[in-house]
Amino acid sequence: MAEEERIIREDARYVLGTYVRPKFVIERGQGCYLFDTEGRRYLDLVGGIAVNALGYGDEQLSRVIAEQARKLIHCSNLYYTAPNVALARMLVESCSFADKVFFCNSGAEAVEGAMKLARKWAMKKFGGERAGFVAFTGSFHGRTFGALALTDRKKYRMPFEPLVPGARFARFGDADDAETKIGVDTCAVIVEPVQGEGGVNPAGAHFLTSLAEVCHRRRVLLIFDEVQCGLGRTGRLFAYQHFGVVPDILCLAKPLAGGLPMGAVLANRRVAECIESGDHATTFGGGLVVSAAAIEVLRRLKRPSFLASVANKGEYLLDRLKHLKKKFPDKIATVRGLGLMVGVELSFEAAPLLRQFRERGVLVCTAGEKVIRAVPPLIISKRQIDRFIHVFADILEKRQAAPEDQAK
Repeated sequence: MAEEERIIREDARYVLGTYVRPKFVIERGQGCYLFDTEGRRYLDLVGGIAVNALGYGDEQLSRVIAEQARKLIHCSNLYYTAPNVALARMLVESCSFADKVFFCNSGAEAVEGAMKLARKWAMKKFGGERAGFVAFTGSFHGRTFGALALTDRKKYRMPFEPLVPGARFARFGDADDAETKIGVDTCAVIVEPVQGEGGVNPAGAHFLTSLAEVCHRRRVLLIFDEVQCGLGRTGRLFAYQHFGVVPDILCLAKPLAGGLPMGAVLANRRVAECIESGDHATTFGGGLVVSAAAIEVLRRLKRPSFLASVANKGEYLLDRLKHLKKKFPDKIATVRGLGLMVGVELSFEAAPLLRQFRERGVLVCTAGEKVIRAVPPLIISKRQIDRFIHVFADILEKRQAAPEDQAK
């Protein structure tokens, strides 16, 4: 039995079946490429779902992780350790609004932490009257009970209801509708400056500016979920920096520790001062190895030259895709995105194209039923972007020649 076949069969036997995976096994990576157990190479525009900002096999990042692992891997948050303090300082000093950081292990945990901070703030300011949240259509904030309650995906929510109560959904892009949804029981509004799973939808400066004004006037907190769009992905270190709006709380995760599990909640002083010892905790959050990795990642992501390169390549990618849209106007409905976070909305179901990309040595993912999403490592080259465009064009040309053969 081939190694690939053995692993797939044992996965089916031993691993809880929460994922539908294609029938190949990834073994290693280098730069922007992944390699499977059969030696096939794939140009990766998934990037671990916007996680692997520095690509694969980065020598300096691997060295930092190994050096810290040799010193100490874990000792818990019962004691002071240097890496997480250094990382917290870097994050606060890189933000225009944040004063304190809480470290956790994932984006969903960051959202859960933000929800707890918001409720504690509201409890201190208003007693027990405000515990609800306003989120938006198309949102995705995670799979835990609190984060899922703020996620506008019925198929994700329904099997696990009742979820955390008190969430209302406003139309994404409509600050006036958000204001109608804010009630006397609302403590915070949460929004993604660029929606990821919802189809790669940038919020826009006017919407976010108006939303911030509404939150200020109604005395509720504003939470930005930048789990997917933050940390260099949009060509700025934080996505909110594009819009001239700052939140009260910011959620980060995916690329923060270079592929190791880490999330962070950043809060301004008026929120942070409401938190007391014992209000929240985590066994693994801000551990030594992940913090050391995150310091190295953040050190490189925050360089102006690196961010300028991301912005430039993002503009190049969008421009190439818009030219592709002109060539296939009946196949591509919309191209949208910011930096190296791009969505191509098709006029048909996107999922069948994943196999066609894969057969041509390119990995992409979807964001909703009709959107092909590209969130590659931020080190991707224009030559590699050209390869993606060439493959995309080839797939659309063949579909145009044989439109009935959609599933192949």
